Amino acid sequence: MQSNWVFGYGSLMWRPGFRYLERHKARVDGLHRSLCVYSHVHRGTPDKPGLVLALDDGGFCEGVAFRVDECDWEETCAYLRAREQVTMVYLETRQTVRLHADEPQEVEALCFVVDTSHMQYAGRLDLETQARLVRDGVGQSGKNPEYLENTVLHLREMQIHDHDLEALFERVNGGLRQDSP
Repeated sequence: MQSNWVFGYGSLMWRPGFRYLERHKARVDGLHRSLCVYSHVHRGTPDKPGLVLALDDGGFCEGVAFRVDECDWEETCAYLRAREQVTMVYLETRQTVRLHADEPQEVEALCFVVDTSHMQYAGRLDLETQARLVRDGVGQSGKNPEYLENTVLHLREMQIHDHDLEALFERVNGGLRQDSP
């Protein structure tokens, strides 16, 4: 199995920020995309956290796998650690990922999986709590509703249906429309 792969399931899908040789729709089993991390930096603050995605135990997740050239691998890993591990909420793991390519194949990919013992792990929150946190979250990387919107729109473009994110997107947009003049 080739090892210079990165699996993206959230903002890495639409804003990877590193050079890559190939990009494929991909699936990882045993983990699912979940809005389960209180964001204290990128989409919120410790006093007013937002919510960001993580891979959490169970199910499966469809996203994107990127193949990185060997000569760029160290730089890519350093970039991803600086971006994703600001508060060390993720465990850096290698997972078997199935590529949806012309010739489907399995590769080992770098994945960032939530550390469920970390203080920023939110677990499974109800829809209203998620909507409130997302609506109000703003951090160094921008407004939390923009993060949700970019992720949902990119998933739709890739023909990946994520029922939980779609429901939250509807709730957040409905709430924003009600608050607008």
